[in-house]
Amino acid sequence: MDIPLGKPTTYSDQLDAGLLAPMSRAEARRALGVGTTLPFRGGDVWNGYEFSWLNARGRPEVAGLRLIIDAGSPGFIESKSLKLYLNSYAQSRFPNQDAVRARLQQDLSAGFGETIAVMLMATTALPAANDALPGVSLDGLDIDIDVYSRDPDCLAVSRDAGVSVEETLHTHLFRSLCPVTGQPDWASVLVRYQGPPIDHARLLRYLVSYRTHPAFHESTIEQIFIDLKARCGCTALAVTGYFQRRGGLDINPTRTDGLWTGAARRLPRQ
Repeated sequence: MDIPLGKPTTYSDQLDAGLLAPMSRAEARRALGVGTTLPFRGGDVWNGYEFSWLNARGRPEVAGLRLIIDAGSPGFIESKSLKLYLNSYAQSRFPNQDAVRARLQQDLSAGFGETIAVMLMATTALPAANDALPGVSLDGLDIDIDVYSRDPDCLAVSRDAGVSVEETLHTHLFRSLCPVTGQPDWASVLVRYQGPPIDHARLLRYLVSYRTHPAFHESTIEQIFIDLKARCGCTALAVTGYFQRRGGLDINPTRTDGLWTGAARRLPRQ
């Protein structure tokens, strides 16, 4: 895996699509036991807050950036390489914003292996960082926790398992680790499901058990989805991770088989 993550880096300020490091989703999913038929759909929403280029007269322009990638795309791009690529626009001239968007669309669609949605917006049009997550917070549960390595055995349904409910639950206590550098990846996680009632304390224990788990953001959310389906008998499920930004980018993967969590919101920590 030849990626820049965890290596000393020289930042280029001249546009260079060769900086992008595409990775195979299929390869990452084999470790999760997921084959060619996906048990979910969804997408990844990337928000960029540090994007700039030069206009035709050499004056800097800035914009907010949003990328929307379907979860079924053949590949994903390693996030540090995407940051390096976006930074390479800094001293590159474009006649107008449409030309910038077209170049982003060309290079990034090639990297992800299919056409993705690219949006540029004025900095004044960026979503306010004050959106609250819907549903019930798990963070007020006063429980003992001593498991900090992913453990799906933490999960269980409540005693009233014969009842079917629909719930939306969330936590801001989530942390996992970058699988290359070991740096912490902080996130809020939103779970919406239908099916037997999930034990809230057991769900929080499970989500906290990712605290030392090494995985990329997308794989982490896919693993949570798979574990909840397998262990809790959810008849419908959606999981979204709102990961905090690093290098001017936040990543928000959603995986669902019918429900939706609304991945486009921006949380205060982002």
